[in-house]
Amino acid sequence: MMNQPIDPFFRRLFIVVVLVVALFLLYLMMPVIVPFVFAFMLAYLFNPLVKRLSKYLKRWVAIIIVYATITLGMAVLLWWLIPTLWNQLQAAWDYLPKMFNWYNQVVREWFNSNTRLQLPVLESKDFSETLVEYMQTNYKFADASTMMSQILTSSMNFINNAGLIVLVPILTFYFLFNWDQRLHTWKLAIPGPYCQQVTGIAKECDQALMAFIKGQLLVMVLLGAIYAIQLQLIGLELGLIIGMVAGIASFVPYLGFGIGFVAAIIACLFQFGLDWTYLSLVVGAFLVGQAAEGYILQPLLLGDKIGLSPLWVIFAVLAGASLLGFVGMLIALPVSAVLNVLFRHLYAYYRTTDFYKGRKQLLLFEKK
Repeated sequence: MMNQPIDPFFRRLFIVVVLVVALFLLYLMMPVIVPFVFAFMLAYLFNPLVKRLSKYLKRWVAIIIVYATITLGMAVLLWWLIPTLWNQLQAAWDYLPKMFNWYNQVVREWFNSNTRLQLPVLESKDFSETLVEYMQTNYKFADASTMMSQILTSSMNFINNAGLIVLVPILTFYFLFNWDQRLHTWKLAIPGPYCQQVTGIAKECDQALMAFIKGQLLVMVLLGAIYAIQLQLIGLELGLIIGMVAGIASFVPYLGFGIGFVAAIIACLFQFGLDWTYLSLVVGAFLVGQAAEGYILQPLLLGDKIGLSPLWVIFAVLAGASLLGFVGMLIALPVSAVLNVLFRHLYAYYRTTDFYKGRKQLLLFEKK
């Protein structure tokens, strides 16, 4: 008996069903997959350093040395940073009464005198009652027992997340330990005629991505230091924390400047009042930071690593935010760096086609 050919419709239907089931299972397994994704990203970042050390040591020893160095560096940083940040947060909490007074005496009086709006008086007691009411409304703390159950549930979620945090370094270790073997296995899976071209494109993407990440991290650290030092010299008590947040947020273009500038202006108003000298100094500090970022830090540390115009940078950030929210904003530029390399190769291939050279038309435009 001869084998009957499978109807193409059922073959395609089977493929579609398999893809839908696979995507659904992938969605259900996202909590399990996320630690592996983070571990792979960390392994990708640490692999160049481990590779250099593994020339003189065994690879597992090199990985442990990298882990120990990073842990020691973070411990020293936190040892210096936590007391300073605690003092800054206490200062921010102490500013709440000043904020209420400024609102009642300046903002409220101006609106009541110059507009039809009659703003209410804001007091610390009202703020506390509003906060309690918000917690009861949104978190349904009807009584102490429900509040304790909510705290217990949150604690269990925290323990689960802490377990994932502990799991990530372990997964990163195994990714790093077998990194070269895994890359070799992936390379063997590429069809022979395309292996050299695909490998070359992957190397270009890797170079562009690593150069961008290293340069951007340096820009973040130096820009945060520039902002923090200037604000501390001006005398702004929250200058350190504002400068650090502005530097970290500068990973997303224009976000660090916006957050830092608004926070510094508000803190300046609370601390010094409507003093134009201090306001001018704060504005000048952020203008100096922007000038240093645009004309010194980025050209020297980033250069043309992405190869995108400012318009495309803004578009990439907005598109990432629209698709994936805040995470999309964070990964927009690294993804754009890779897509730019791929697009350059695609465009170069397009220019070699018969269609581009006019020797052949697409079937849609051919005359019958």
